[in-house]
Amino acid sequence: MDKIPLLVIAGPTASGKTELSVELAKKYGAEIVSADSMQIYKGLAIATAKPTAEEMQGVPHHLMDFLSPDTPFSVADYVKLARERIADIYSRGKLPIVCGGTGLYVSSLLNNITFDDTAGDPEIRARIEQEIKDRGAHAVWERLEAADPETAALVHENNTPRLIRALEVYEKTGIPLSQHKRNSRREPSPYDALVYGLTFSDRQLLYERIDKRVDIMVEQGLVEECRAVWSSGGLATCAQAIGYKELIPYFEDKAELSVCIDKIKLETRHYAKRQLTWFRRVDGICWIERDNLCKLKKIIEKIENDIAKSKIMCYNII
Repeated sequence: MDKIPLLVIAGPTASGKTELSVELAKKYGAEIVSADSMQIYKGLAIATAKPTAEEMQGVPHHLMDFLSPDTPFSVADYVKLARERIADIYSRGKLPIVCGGTGLYVSSLLNNITFDDTAGDPEIRARIEQEIKDRGAHAVWERLEAADPETAALVHENNTPRLIRALEVYEKTGIPLSQHKRNSRREPSPYDALVYGLTFSDRQLLYERIDKRVDIMVEQGLVEECRAVWSSGGLATCAQAIGYKELIPYFEDKAELSVCIDKIKLETRHYAKRQLTWFRRVDGICWIERDNLCKLKKIIEKIENDIAKSKIMCYNII
């Protein structure tokens, strides 16, 4: 069976992925599948930089704004739904474009990962959760690092769901989660993919864009949005979303707003650095330096030339 042609636009936050993917979608009559782990949730629009209707310009976007914030959602769930959406888009004669900055989503989709189906063990999970409360997340993360350093390098200590799951799998099976993932890569990818990563040769320019975007978010109502989520008790899921948890000290009268805003900017810069590190491991990724090829028109011309030389041109889509 022919592989499905796929265009992927990845990269760190504030690098211009949405704008580029929308322009490409308009040019090729494509539809966009989001690869953002926070934009899947309803209502969390400002802190997650969810594109507005104006920014979408009429281009259909999938896997965005469809879950309530209290609904668990795993990378396995994402890959399953993304595969379905991509197949549907292709079946209708359209080019699927995957756009987002969640590296685990992108790499798992492209590598055709079959996820570990080890059933959860409530007793093990409860014990690990209590261990985190008693000893702290860092101490539990260090235990994961000793058992499975490869997974620990990819899991932040504050990402407790993934931390707990990794230890749960190891304790139940005696096999590190990283090994389970290697064992799962048995089937070739169903996609002929062109993968682009947006970056900056001068990292400071990216950081300046991040700082500016945070300021714009505050103007758009970030504080009010977060306060509403915090007041409703909905921070359990979106605690991983930068821009929410950093404002809690302000709501609790423990810190000035300006201090919390500066913390958002710092954490977002750290996150962008982690995103770049992750995407460097994606096979075949083509990096586009926004500061050296700064005009959107030039970037699109480069991608057009690559598409013209690729297997994507073999399909009736384009």
